[in-house]
Amino acid sequence: MKPVLLLLIALICATNVHAAVGQEEQIGSLVIMGGSERFRNREIWEEIRELAGGAGAKVAVIPTACTEPIKDTRRVLTTLEKFDLEPFLVPMANKGFEMTAAECAKDPEWVRKVRNADCVFFVGGRQDRIVDALILPNGEKSPMLEAIWSVYRSGGVVAGTSAGAAIMSHFMYRDGPNPLAAMKNGVKLGKELGAGLGFLDHDWFVDQHALVRGRFARTIAAMHSLDLEYGIGVDENTALIVEDGKRARVVGHKGVLLLKLSEAKRDPVIKTFNLKNVQLSYLDQGDSIDLVTHKVTPADEKMDDQLLDPNDDSYDPYYNHRMFYADILGNCVVPDLLGRLIDNKQSEAIGLAFNAGDAANEPSDGYEFRFYRGKDSIGWFTTDYGGEDYTVLNIHLDIKPIRITGPLYTHYQQMEAEMEAMEADMAAGLSAADRKPDSD
Repeated sequence: MKPVLLLLIALICATNVHAAVGQEEQIGSLVIMGGSERFRNREIWEEIRELAGGAGAKVAVIPTACTEPIKDTRRVLTTLEKFDLEPFLVPMANKGFEMTAAECAKDPEWVRKVRNADCVFFVGGRQDRIVDALILPNGEKSPMLEAIWSVYRSGGVVAGTSAGAAIMSHFMYRDGPNPLAAMKNGVKLGKELGAGLGFLDHDWFVDQHALVRGRFARTIAAMHSLDLEYGIGVDENTALIVEDGKRARVVGHKGVLLLKLSEAKRDPVIKTFNLKNVQLSYLDQGDSIDLVTHKVTPADEKMDDQLLDPNDDSYDPYYNHRMFYADILGNCVVPDLLGRLIDNKQSEAIGLAFNAGDAANEPSDGYEFRFYRGKDSIGWFTTDYGGEDYTVLNIHLDIKPIRITGPLYTHYQQMEAEMEAMEADMAAGLSAADRKPDSD
């Protein structure tokens, strides 16, 4: 049997296992961290401590995703200890330990230790390493994965940062391309996409570093390919806390982008990637959502401050300027756009995604992102956190392919030199044909 077919069979088996598990009662908590958490960010680490049972709770730290398992987990272990937890490093990696990741995943003693933990913490790196170690080649769960699920079902915590966040959904990026490449070239199950560990409901897809690195765009591409309706993009230094598999709230420095494709449509006439009516919502610190009903509850500070309802007669937005973003995939461009769009007399914003390096010299393909308000768009605003914080619901998005004509720019001195040469030729009575070099 061909290796690709074996892989697809394993993915299907793993998915079926996860779907069955997902239907069981889930009474623990998930801490889905978007990556690059600051070790001085007390809020996230204190949440882990309280959810795990308080001071003295045992945390199994799993370094499987790491490139340098010993080095990369040192600060995590120190930080957990600083917050009065009792972490221990599980030697489940293919470097730095006497046993391999696969051997550790079946080792009775280490399986017992993890099963007795109050929290399991997945460190970041490459998420495919985690799944490959915990799911057996036939698609069944390894003894270690059974132990981790036992922690979760017993009311414990499963936490993960970056790669450790991606594994939370039933499907994930195994080897995620950059956002522009994901749209241009497409992504498929069995290649860029594979099975995750399935702690979240099967309707949801999770991606990390979502706003700092513009990965929300590749999340949309994955959701469309997998025919999934809902997506979660968690940003850096931020966590989405999920309790009982249903109630979720945002904790940390930035926010979480919610994506909905249930009403999105693709134009089949256009060959390359395109979508119309993707729905976006941005949840900031303190906001919460019911993952079953999808009802969002803004933080009390926002509820007590300013409501931004474009369909209300009292709507008085702060901004009144045309919104155009040359790099929609840039660092935190989208949350800034969503906040300004819900608080603006202008009802739409345009953003472009393209390879500027290519477009600097020649024509280059890219995408236009058109964000616009609808009758269901609404927002809240507060300055109580010391900055300008928005919660924004139901902004609509159309994505269309475009061609950047290129070259994108010309140096001013070069332009001046060309103009001077042209003026000199005109003064001498030379035509464009006269200026061409001799063919011989």
